[in-house]
Amino acid sequence: MPAVTALMTPAEVATYLGVKPKTLEGWRYKRTGPPFIKRGRVVRYRADALQEWLDQSEVATSA
Repeated sequence: MPAVTALMTPAEVATYLGVKPKTLEGWRYKRTGPPFIKRGRVVRYRADALQEWLDQSEVATSA
């Protein structure tokens, strides 16, 4: 059985990313934000998937 990872609410993720919850809602609608889990009306984000999304979004600067 795979290990269970921490799940975060949209409010927690919005605070962590420094965006409004409505922004996350828009990202979910457009499928441009971090991956999420939806069961019925409940939306959650896996903490490890959020970190992977952030890592993939990183832009390197050229010196």
